[in-house]
Formats: sequence, structure tokens, C-alpha cells
Amino acid sequence: MLRIVLFIAIIGLATFLGIQNTLFLQGFAVLMSCLTILWIISLVLEDSSIIDIFWGLGFIIVAWYYRQQLALSDIRSLLICLLITIWGLRLSLHLAIRNIGKGEDYRYQTWRTQYNKNWWWVSFLRVFLLQGILLWIISSVYLPAMQATTNLSLIDYIGIAIWVIGFYFEAVGDWQLVQFKKNNNNKGLVLDKGLWSLTRHPNYFGDALLWWGYFIFAINSSTLVFIFSPLLMTFLLMKVSGVSLLEQKLNETKANYHEYMNKVPAFFPRFNQK
Repeated sequence: MLRIVLFIAIIGLATFLGIQNTLFLQGFAVLMSCLTILWIISLVLEDSSIIDIFWGLGFIIVAWYYRQQLALSDIRSLLICLLITIWGLRLSLHLAIRNIGKGEDYRYQTWRTQYNKNWWWVSFLRVFLLQGILLWIISSVYLPAMQATTNLSLIDYIGIAIWVIGFYFEAVGDWQLVQFKKNNNNKGLVLDKGLWSLTRHPNYFGDALLWWGYFIFAINSSTLVFIFSPLLMTFLLMKVSGVSLLEQKLNETKANYHEYMNKVPAFFPRFNQK
């Protein structure tokens, strides 16, 4: 699956580079400038997980940069950038509140121990450069989305509706989990109420759905190849950094998680559960 998605991504990027190569490469330079500064800060703080907080902000930066460089002034491109900003700020704020003061994430601690004295430069390649490239590739859908037209159409309203549903699942799912964890009586238990009764990862499902909304904005006969953007994000959330990775940890730390897995689907919600 990953090979198929990457193949489509390569075709899409090759097509797009022939049209907007300068601006697209400028976007990469902007992102990597920000991430290099962030990497230096991570070395001082000895905390590579600060990049997680930057993830949402990175998409905001590149979206507004593209709009500014394209000299767009229409309401439609403004709306797209505002949607990206609302999502990115909420995500970064949520992660900042959750992570700051808690120390480095266990994933990065494991790698820090594994690479020892070499982690300072390995972290740039394995964490900051890799995530920068992924952010750059996935956000490429912003350009055709903003340039498709200047007037809102029916298909744009469909994209907005999908975005709203996705944002609801992500934001409300995160909020429900935060409230659940605040209650000390829930320690060691599994949240299986609200959105968490429909899917084991409503926040990841919502995040993926948002990207399908962005893709809807970009749809026309010549931009269908940009389907690699939501496909890649969905794949990452399901198989790489999201569901798959978290499920391993939850199975080890939650005694009744296996029972929860038998009742509730991992990613796509099931609304007809009894």
C-alpha cells in the first residue's frame, strides 16, 4: 500500500513540479528553515518531541506562504487557509498543553538511547528532515486547492462538510479523552463512551477525514492525481505513527483493551453497534 501511495505521490509531484516548481521548492525551503531552527532548539532542550507541537503549525505556515506568493485575494483561498489555521492551531495547542513539562516522548527517548552520542545529528535526519519532507509532500494539495477557482462551488461545500465532520471527530475525540483522564477513578481503564464507542481512534479518523476535505477543494480533471495527499496521511495515521503504534502500547498497559478491540472498530466508525 505504501509503495502505491508513494508511486502516485511521485507522479503527482512530477506533474506539479512542471507547473509550479519554483513556488513548491520555496515551500520546502521555508519549512526546512523553520525545522532546522526547531532542531537546534531541541538540542538545547534535549527534547526532540517538540516537533510534534510544530506539526500543525507547519501546515499553517506553508499554506499562508503559498497564498501570499500567489497574490491571491479571493474569499475561497482565504477560507481554505482559515480552515487549515483552525485545525493546525487547535492541534498544536492541544499537543502543547498535553506534552509541555512531561519530558520527551517515549518514542524519541528510545531512539536517543539507541543512537546515544550520535542522536544529535541522527535526530535531524530521522525526525526533523523526514517529517519536513512528509509535511511538504502532503501539503502540496494546498496549491491546486487554492488555485482551482475563485468562486465557491457545490463541490467546495461538500469539502467543507467533510472538513467539519473530520474536525468534530478530532477535536471532540481529544476533548473527551482529556476529560476521561482527568478523573483519577479512570486510571487503567479504557474510554468506550461518546465518539470512542464508535471507533477506537476518533481523533485519528477525524484527522484523516480533514485531508479528504482539502482534496475535495482541489478536485478537477487535472488534479485527481493529488489524491496521494489524503491517501498518504490516512496511511500514516493508520499504519505508521497513529493507530498501529498506539495500539501496541495500549495492549501492554490496558488490561481490558483486548475486550474493547473486539467491540469497537480501530479506525472507521461503526454507527449500528448494539
